[in-house]
Amino acid sequence: MNLNPRTVAIILHDVLAATFAWLGAYWLRLNLTISPEFLAAAFSTLTWVVPLQAVSFWRFGLYRGIWRFASLPDLKRIVMAVGLAALLIPLVLVLFRVSAVVPRSVLILDPLLLLLMMGGSRLAYRAWKEHRLASMLHPDSKPVLVAGAGSAADFLLRELARNPSGFHVVGLLDDRRDKQGLLVQGIPVLGALDEVTAWAKKMEVEDVVLALPSAAHAVRKGITQACAEAGLNVLTVPSLEDLVAGRVSVSNLRRIELDDLLGRDTVQLDDSGLHRLLTGQVVMVTGAGGSIGSELCRQIARFEPAKLVLFEQSELALYAMEQELPQRFPGLQIVPVIGDVKNAVWVDRVMAEHRPAVVFHAAAYKHVPLMENANAWEAVRNNVLGTQVVAAAAQAHDVKKFVMISTDKAVNPTNVMGATKRLAEMTCQAMQQREAEQPVGTRFVSVRFGNVLGSSGSVIPKFQKQIEAGGPVTVTHPDITRYFMSIPEAAQLVLQAGLMGEGGEIFVLDMGEPVRIAELARLMIRLSGADENHIRIEYSGLRPGEKLYEELLADDESTLPTPHPKLRVAKARMAAGRLLAELDDWVHADDCQTEQAVKHALTKWVPEYTQS
Repeated sequence: MNLNPRTVAIILHDVLAATFAWLGAYWLRLNLTISPEFLAAAFSTLTWVVPLQAVSFWRFGLYRGIWRFASLPDLKRIVMAVGLAALLIPLVLVLFRVSAVVPRSVLILDPLLLLLMMGGSRLAYRAWKEHRLASMLHPDSKPVLVAGAGSAADFLLRELARNPSGFHVVGLLDDRRDKQGLLVQGIPVLGALDEVTAWAKKMEVEDVVLALPSAAHAVRKGITQACAEAGLNVLTVPSLEDLVAGRVSVSNLRRIELDDLLGRDTVQLDDSGLHRLLTGQVVMVTGAGGSIGSELCRQIARFEPAKLVLFEQSELALYAMEQELPQRFPGLQIVPVIGDVKNAVWVDRVMAEHRPAVVFHAAAYKHVPLMENANAWEAVRNNVLGTQVVAAAAQAHDVKKFVMISTDKAVNPTNVMGATKRLAEMTCQAMQQREAEQPVGTRFVSVRFGNVLGSSGSVIPKFQKQIEAGGPVTVTHPDITRYFMSIPEAAQLVLQAGLMGEGGEIFVLDMGEPVRIAELARLMIRLSGADENHIRIEYSGLRPGEKLYEELLADDESTLPTPHPKLRVAKARMAAGRLLAELDDWVHADDCQTEQAVKHALTKWVPEYTQS
């Protein structure tokens, strides 16, 4: 070990501590008055005691640690080193016939005093370095309350002490009664989480940090809403997954985001089953650059497929995925393919060349108002014909699983987009009926879910831009509600549904409780630090094809449970066996049909469709 100046200083400190402890033991033993005879004995034995203790300290590695991070293992080494020296000192004094008078009580008092001096100085130094009195040492730092008194809070306090970031913690809150009134790193646990507003006012704080990375979303949402209503700024520590992976430190505080509140608990996947489905297989994703398609690619890549074929119409979106995936998954073979799902020749050639075992069909037009009027025929062509083309190619090239991404708007549709997606579901059902005649064939599965947070066309990015611009925030109707789910959760459940599907099913994802869009807008305004006095909410009226409430199941449908708690199977009205033949002439028509002609035809194919 190199002797740098800091190590030399620590050694000198311990030598001085050993000296004062030995002399102090005599002083205490003789009632705070040392006679000349005993003083001479104390000094004469120092030449034996201190070198022996110094060797013991060195032997137990006391100079390999860093005082700033002194902890229980360091204290344990000090105890062992001092204990060994305490046993050796009387032995050495007897063996070398040291004639000085050493009272037996001195041999007991010395190690105790030495432990106090060496251990106390290290802990005191750590406390000073970690700015225990942060409010005094950093008068410009802001006081904060921390919600949570568990491991994350403990880590947070340590990190903030080591790396001051403009905050000092004045109290913790936790719902566990056995923690209330106790101290964590010297900071008191003041009360329960639902008392955050009262304690914030009492402690004169404006900021609350959520140290609850593994808590249920309902808990996080409740305390965040309470803070937002009280005008408090809400920060949060990184997720437990990021902390464990070492991607970030617990002190990397960030403003709480909508995903933290509208997301749900972690999805439990059948990893072994998904490995059998995806690992070592060629997997193809259409619409691979879209919100759901791109996340599907990321989730699939974790299972190490032999090859991942990215089929995408947008050059920019495909380029972004081509750049991202090799960085995150260096060993993954990626095949980026520009293409239109309506181009049967090209889709067939791609599948013939790469022979995918699993196809996830996410390519679709999904924006309700855009697809409602002038673009109705393009919605039919892309959503219905595109599905038919990709499904037929999958069938022709012995794809094992074909998973189509559907939508909650396919239930009792009142818009063209929803009706076309329902027709796409029926196409997959009809394809499955045809497959039933074969001993082994492609299994066609559809998956329905609602809005995903942050997807293209979602209201959330729109609200964020309106808030940044100072408002107003436009909501179509005060009573409109939607289901929301995070993009990763939706993609994970799509994979799970693809694994479980035996063919012909329409899986319905558990979307949780519907969210009132007006309340969502208010929450986003509060989280931005403003209120409705500064940023107004305006109601613009329902857009073409828009419903007040989304449904996940039609009235004439029922659901059956599955082994996965977040997936159910819809027992939908089955498509007629002649559907494919009758539908083929319509979707392949060369002329562009008018909006009214498209809507009239959709009512024939999808009886539950009603024009808004």
